[in-house]
Amino acid sequence: MTKKPDNLQGTLDLLILKTLERGRQHGYAIAVHIERCSGDFLRVEEGSLYPALHRMEQSGWIRAEWALTGNSRRARFYSITPAGRTHLAEIEAHWSRLTDAVARVLRFA
Repeated sequence: MTKKPDNLQGTLDLLILKTLERGRQHGYAIAVHIERCSGDFLRVEEGSLYPALHRMEQSGWIRAEWALTGNSRRARFYSITPAGRTHLAEIEAHWSRLTDAVARVLRFA
């Protein structure tokens, strides 16, 4: 079997970019959105979220800026870039192919 890119890391990128497609958000809001949308099934811990955000910023898929939250706390707000939108389309297509392939195996196993 050939080694494919890390699907777990790719999944986190997908979830973050899809969340940011809705608009600019700070890290905690991203994590809460993912948790709520997944019916509390997915929990993104700080130790995974912030390194991913930093890596994605370095890759040019998101940008970050300091601003105040609704309760006047200073936080970094993240937004998706045009390159991030392109990457999101690519990983959404990959995710679709991956889940279709897994579903086929599960049906015929």
